[in-house]
Amino acid sequence: MEELFGQFSLGLFIMQTVLFLGLVFLLKKYAWKPILDAVNEREEGIKNALLSAESAKKEMQNLKSDNEKLLADARAERDTMIKEAREMKEKMINDAKTEAQVAGEKMIAQAKAAIESEKNAAMADLKNQVSSLSLEIAEKVLRDELSNKESQTKLVEKMLADTKLN
Repeated sequence: MEELFGQFSLGLFIMQTVLFLGLVFLLKKYAWKPILDAVNEREEGIKNALLSAESAKKEMQNLKSDNEKLLADARAERDTMIKEAREMKEKMINDAKTEAQVAGEKMIAQAKAAIESEKNAAMADLKNQVSSLSLEIAEKVLRDELSNKESQTKLVEKMLADTKLN
């Protein structure tokens, strides 16, 4: 270190100091301020970007909650529509069953009426046939009985005897 102090030159020292101060002044005036401005501008840009990102995050959360709400509403509406459709289906089935039952009962009543009508017609026809057969048989029996004089007398006496008993 003594060598440094031994070779010390005051003129050189002053010149170096002036040059150093000039360099500092030039740096401060032309480089330091633009560098600091650029750093400050970048810092502001980063702050704005963070604020923008935070607001975008909040907006995304709001949109997400809105989407979830819309989805829940859509699901509720879907469930309501499905419930209404099931109720309509059950009502239609019940209405169809009721209509079928009423129609079946009506058909049964009509069939019973038709059967009763056919039965009455058959009974009337049977009665007519029985009565005409009875008349034919009675006519034949009477002809046979009345063809003979002796049988006629016995028949008259029998009838007289029956009337006296009554």
